[in-house]
Amino acid sequence: MTAASSLPPVAPADIEAVSRQLGREARGVAEVAHRCPCGDPDVVRTEPRLPDGTPFPTSFYATCPRMTGAISTLESQGVMREMTERLETDPDLRAAYEAAHADYLTRRAELGDTPEIAGVSAGGMPTRVKCLHVLVAHALGAGPGVNPLGDEALGMLDPWWESAPCSQTLAAPGQA
Repeated sequence: MTAASSLPPVAPADIEAVSRQLGREARGVAEVAHRCPCGDPDVVRTEPRLPDGTPFPTSFYATCPRMTGAISTLESQGVMREMTERLETDPDLRAAYEAAHADYLTRRAELGDTPEIAGVSAGGMPTRVKCLHVLVAHALGAGPGVNPLGDEALGMLDPWWESAPCSQTLAAPGQA
């Protein structure tokens, strides 16, 4: 039995919304970690082991196709490279990002123990920026001040929810 079993079950309507957003069946959803201002889930926490037994280090997972599209645009603009360069030269930022890594691991461990991914968070933490989707999802799910680069990337995004609810958009392949 994992710690996730003590969480309330995820509402079927939320699983359906996330599946619609992703364009595939949602897997291993432990809880909705954040909701878009439109009311739909936009970040879920996933079990550290998927139902088929596969270890899954990405505990905070962005699901909203509009949000993931906006994050992909940031990635294509070189934001990850710039953030990684700053990590190499800014000891305060590096320390805060290492703390974000520790927070990510702690929150994933709340959902269960998966030895195969012990010490591995996601998004490149703690030494580089490899995926803004994970960092933004962590920032939204954990709240402001936990992941400094996730907070920063979130602040760069246009308000993706303003044109229509996320559930009215199909996920594009490769997003989230």
